[in-house]
Amino acid sequence: MDGEDDGRGPDGGTPDGNRQTDAEAPRETYDRIAEHFASTREYPWPEVSSFLDDHASGAQRGLDLGCGNGRHAEAMAESVAAVVGFDASRGLLEQAVERATERGFGVELVQGDAAELPFRDGEFDIAVYVATLHHLGTREARVRSLSELARVLRPEGRALVSVWSTEHDRFDAEEGFDTTVDWTLPGGERVPRFYHIYAPEEFESDLGESDLRVREAFVSSGNCYAVVSPA
Repeated sequence: MDGEDDGRGPDGGTPDGNRQTDAEAPRETYDRIAEHFASTREYPWPEVSSFLDDHASGAQRGLDLGCGNGRHAEAMAESVAAVVGFDASRGLLEQAVERATERGFGVELVQGDAAELPFRDGEFDIAVYVATLHHLGTREARVRSLSELARVLRPEGRALVSVWSTEHDRFDAEEGFDTTVDWTLPGGERVPRFYHIYAPEEFESDLGESDLRVREAFVSSGNCYAVVSPA
């Protein structure tokens, strides 16, 4: 679902404590805002580009998990033989189809649940899972999704995972918390989106509870990142 702006931080919404019940499920939320949202997502993040530079060479099959409008799938397709983009939102996948058609890059697009991936064990050499994990509504679902990522990676595969973090100067908190951040459509309608804002230690804990092994962890632009492989 690719739920951040090109600056890789909160995008003008308002966090309001534990308001998960105010927001629709991520699929319905992003279907509602897909066209406008996609129009604001143009370039791959530097962190993703750097990860691909380091790990994509020679990869045969790659996964963009939470692909949104396909901007990171496009970057991946420059060096990976076959790319799959996966998202819960049909509206965002339609935007990814338009982008791939207009720009001439190849991507297979699949709709589904990030906590139950419809792929074979060890199917992918490389993956990016950017700005999506934090939209899952429970810790159980988030850890299960991380373990699903581990399952579909080959033993020597690598993935980059990122989440919004309390390290961002927008948030005045030391512990992780649930919130909603509004997306404002043209005309002024505000659409609340659920987020779990991670504390860095909590992010590392959830990764540790999953079937992933952390190879590198860092904070950039207020977001938590981890380069991971199957444990």
